Amino acid sequence: MPTDFRTIWTTADNYVEVIDQRLLPHQFVVVKLLSYSDAVIAIKNMTVRGAPLIGATAAYGIYLAARECIEKNLNASFMDQAFEDMAKSRPTAVNLFWALNRMKLKLKDSLDLIADAWEEAQAIVEEDIETCRMIGVHGLPLIEAISAKKPGERVNILTHCNAGMLGCVEWGTVTSPIYQAKQKGIDVHVYVDETRPRNQGANLTSYELTRHDIPHTLIVDNAGGHLMQHGMVDLVIVGTDRTTRQGDVANKIGTYLKALAAYDNQIPFYVALPSTTLDLKIKDGLSEIPIEERDQNEVKYVIGKNSSGKIESVLICPETTQAVNHGFDVTPARLVTGLITERGLCAPNEKAILSMFGDLA
Repeated sequence: MPTDFRTIWTTADNYVEVIDQRLLPHQFVVVKLLSYSDAVIAIKNMTVRGAPLIGATAAYGIYLAARECIEKNLNASFMDQAFEDMAKSRPTAVNLFWALNRMKLKLKDSLDLIADAWEEAQAIVEEDIETCRMIGVHGLPLIEAISAKKPGERVNILTHCNAGMLGCVEWGTVTSPIYQAKQKGIDVHVYVDETRPRNQGANLTSYELTRHDIPHTLIVDNAGGHLMQHGMVDLVIVGTDRTTRQGDVANKIGTYLKALAAYDNQIPFYVALPSTTLDLKIKDGLSEIPIEERDQNEVKYVIGKNSSGKIESVLICPETTQAVNHGFDVTPARLVTGLITERGLCAPNEKAILSMFGDLA
């Protein structure tokens, strides 16, 4: 196993607990979810984040709604409202809607709402773990091939945001091949984009790479192109929150710029994703993927630990300055070298994607 904890788990009294990722790396705090409303809030305020983990949290949220519905003897409209509220929590991550649709299908005509919801949510979580492990299996040969071409030298990988186990349940998507490369004894090093404005790279990716003893270097978001120009990056691997049937990729804001830099410097740019992140109903990512716009204060304020050890928020611009805060951007398929999935490597085009995943359409 690549880690000694999961990002979401159930308790002895059959409630749900998650790590409050807003407080990492400085504090490890566990939040208990007692209702579906708690799950909605956890997704909205980014206590949990990352497309696969959002899906898992939504599934458990529906289980909590089912439990509340039965225990309080509420009518069916309560469950309808739970599904509606959950669907509004984060608009870009397609795993959310995939998990909700799967839960809805499972609970249709259910004779035991709580038991069926519990069973399906548990299945979604366990399947995510195996999916991420297999992404690593299929991504590992890419790292092995680079290592073989430069024997005795370190393989340098650049990533953006956090598509590690903290964004999933275990293993992660981007980090799964990296962890498996380490297990094979390959000398691998990761350049970690800080990932403004919420700094998920600095806070989360650096945190878990530290826990797994993976050599890494934190860089400012605009440094990637410079490193690529000077031959310091062998491979770029990023995650995705939604991928279209032609291979366009919506990921954390700033991903598009990394893809442009990689393309200009002939550096492979791969996207690691579970098939649950595919949205085969849409083709053109730029025009069809909804892009979440978040609170401007996430840009205007930076949260960190001061010299006395206290966590505080600091304003970095004039109070009257306005900010825009798009959470994601879309990288067109033409800039993507390939997709690393649980079923294997896939070319970023409609023919290849439908050939490998047509059964999901």
